[in-house]
Amino acid sequence: MNMPDEKALRHLNASLNLDALWIPFTANRQFKAAPRLLVSAKDMHYQTHDGRKVLDGIAGLWAVNAGHCRRQIVDAIKQQAETIDYATGFQMHHPAAFQAAEKLVSITPPGLNRVFFTNSGSEAVDTALKIALAYHRIRGEGTRRMLIGRERGYHGVGFGGISVGGMVGNRKTFGNMLGSVDHLRHTHDLARNAFSRGVPEHGAELADDLERLVQLHDASNIAAVIVEPVAGSTGVLLPPKGYLQKLRSICDKYGILLIFDEVITGFGRTGKAFAAQTFGVTPDIITCAKALTNAAVPMGGVVVKQGIYDTFMEKGGPDSAIEFYHGYTYSGHPLAAAAACASLDLFKEEKLFERVAELAPYWEDAAHSLKGLPHVIDIRTIGLVVGIELQPLADKPGVRAFEAFLRAYNKNVLIRTTGDTIAMSPPFIIEKAQIDQLFDTVRDILKTLP
Repeated sequence: MNMPDEKALRHLNASLNLDALWIPFTANRQFKAAPRLLVSAKDMHYQTHDGRKVLDGIAGLWAVNAGHCRRQIVDAIKQQAETIDYATGFQMHHPAAFQAAEKLVSITPPGLNRVFFTNSGSEAVDTALKIALAYHRIRGEGTRRMLIGRERGYHGVGFGGISVGGMVGNRKTFGNMLGSVDHLRHTHDLARNAFSRGVPEHGAELADDLERLVQLHDASNIAAVIVEPVAGSTGVLLPPKGYLQKLRSICDKYGILLIFDEVITGFGRTGKAFAAQTFGVTPDIITCAKALTNAAVPMGGVVVKQGIYDTFMEKGGPDSAIEFYHGYTYSGHPLAAAAACASLDLFKEEKLFERVAELAPYWEDAAHSLKGLPHVIDIRTIGLVVGIELQPLADKPGVRAFEAFLRAYNKNVLIRTTGDTIAMSPPFIIEKAQIDQLFDTVRDILKTLP
């Protein structure tokens, strides 16, 4: 690890002014009173501003799947920056974007082979929703304007994403947002599914909510359904056995597009390239981001079935016409495209998706060894991700889990919390001894939490 020395750290700490930055999804007052700064990283570890080496148990933010500062990716970014720093994607483009798209569709489910690049998961979701609406309109079914999300879903922070999303903290401040939106019930069922190993047995019938919404709104008005195959940000909620298959069947029955938000699950987290392949269900559209570039440069993407793309090409007017009025200044940015190409090559060369599948049983056993410890009311795992749900403190939701986060950080282990759930999702290069370190640290903390 290329760590700053003590002199450099002292200079950094003395010179750094924290006032100007408004930090996202952070208790800013608490943070600035006791900063947690990460100043360098390599492979499985961060270095903190106070000189400690911290084990990364969350892959940065579900994203650094190959580990930090991998030379192959760093060199690709450097070379690209020295070759072409920027090229517009409007009526022009550059070779690396096409190369990245080709590499991406080589690992997506069959039939999903056309890519629209964005800069984040939030942008990918809003783009996917716009594609769905525009698709129905261009094919002559413009009445299909309704979008169906799910309770406790997280689909980023754009107005489209928070409208179809279902996490109250992300919605309550911003009013009604988009019109013509409805939601399926969430699938979390502690009474029947607590401490399930892998996919829970109960709850497939919840997919029938879509049938109910069709009867309420009529299929002729519904454009798309969007769900996370594994709902990550709300606390790692796995789909009940047969649930995604039923959603697919109902969408097919009524001509509704099915969108999988795989911003978290994409690129190996569940043991295959995408969760769609893990669960054997192929959606019409997949959104992705995060690990697409191993988080080295911001990038997201929307992958659609060829038939959707072809419809735009066939019905988009004369060849000189723009078929889809949407995009971003940095869509397919050269540095991001180079990072994506290098990351996708690295995943393949080191067989990292296969490594997740190999480590998953060990990870699952380690996770479920926490059953019976104080405050633990559920444990949920798939691939290399776990949600450890804690009993919340009375009238203080989220406080107990956040205290666990702070204590873990002080013990040189990085976890994350959402509500009262501890979530861990490490880089795929993690070793079994490091898995033990993660869960042993959490175990010790759980024994002493208030």
